Amino acid sequence: MYVIVTYDIEQERVGKILKVCRKYLNWVQNSVFEGEITQAKFEKLKLELQENIERSRDSVRFYIISDKTLVTVEVLGQEKGSTSFMY
Repeated sequence: MYVIVTYDIEQERVGKILKVCRKYLNWVQNSVFEGEITQAKFEKLKLELQENIERSRDSVRFYIISDKTLVTVEVLGQEKGSTSFMY
């Protein structure tokens, strides 16, 4: 499955969240990661993020795209990270 993760995290936890997300997905923009991931790794990602956020102050959103053929990415301006599609 293809997943896009966005987050709004208090500054003191941003480094931890960044490190967790980089283990599983590609960094594409400030506070945005995306990429192909297995269900098992997705569950690990969610667990690690849950352990590192404060639910009352932080927010993490997951956009799950089941059909890879529906994903089209267009970038205006500087592309900060690489987007890789695994088919």
